[in-house]
Amino acid sequence: MTGRLAGKVALITGGARGIGGATATRFAAEGASVVIGDRLEAEGAATVEAIRAAGGQAHAVRVDVTDEEDCRALAATAAETFGRLDCVVTCAGILQGAYAALEDLDLEIFERVQDVNVRGTFLAVKHAVPYIKRSGGGVVLCISSGAGVKGSSSSIAYGTSKAGVHGLVMTLQPRLDPQGIRVHAICPGSIDTPLKRENVADAARAAGRAIPEALANAGLGDPDGVARVLAFLASDDAAFVRGTIFTR
Repeated sequence: MTGRLAGKVALITGGARGIGGATATRFAAEGASVVIGDRLEAEGAATVEAIRAAGGQAHAVRVDVTDEEDCRALAATAAETFGRLDCVVTCAGILQGAYAALEDLDLEIFERVQDVNVRGTFLAVKHAVPYIKRSGGGVVLCISSGAGVKGSSSSIAYGTSKAGVHGLVMTLQPRLDPQGIRVHAICPGSIDTPLKRENVADAARAAGRAIPEALANAGLGDPDGVARVLAFLASDDAAFVRGTIFTR
C-alpha cells in the first residue's frame, strides 16, 4: 500500500459492508483512521475488528442517517476520537420499490428511500463539513449512481433519490470549493453488494427466472474497485479532480 492517506481521518456512513465496508478497509490500509457509521452494529464491529487485525485504526458508531442528532454526534465522535476530520464518504443507502409500476408504488416506500438516500446524505455532510473546515479543508465523497444521473432505474424511488444526491453535490461543490473542500458524486454501476444482489434477485423473480443463475450471470463488480477510486479521490493526488466520477 502507498500510505497516501496517512494522517487523514475519514468518516464513512454505511461503512459496515458493501461499498462502504470495502472503502473503510481500503482507506485504513492506505493509512487513514476510519470511523464507520452504520445501523448494522454486528457487521460494523466485524469490519472494525478486521481493520485493526491488519494494523489499521478504526472505530464504529451506530447511527441512523435520517436522524439529525445521530449525524451530529457521529461527526463529533469522529473528530474527537482521532483529533480531526478530513473526509466524509456517504455510502449509506437503500433500494426499495424495484419493478413497481408508478401507480402501484406506495408513498411510504418512496419517502423512505428519499429519507435514507437524500436526507441521510445531506445530514451526514452537513455535520461533517464544519470539522473538515477546522482541519483546513478536505474532501466530501457522496455515492450516487448511474441510475437517475445518466440512466433509468428498476426503482422509481431509487432513481429519484440518486438524482437528488447528484444535485446536492452539484450545488455544494461551488460553495465549498473556495473553502478548500472538494465535493464529488461517485456513480458506480453494477457492484457486488447486498443491495445489488437483492435487486438482481428481484429482477429474476419478476421475470420468472432462477435467482442463482441470475446472480451468476449478473457480472457484478468487486466493491474494492470503487473503494480504490474513492481512496484516490480522498488523497492529495486528486487535488486537480473536479465533478462527477463514473465507475464500472
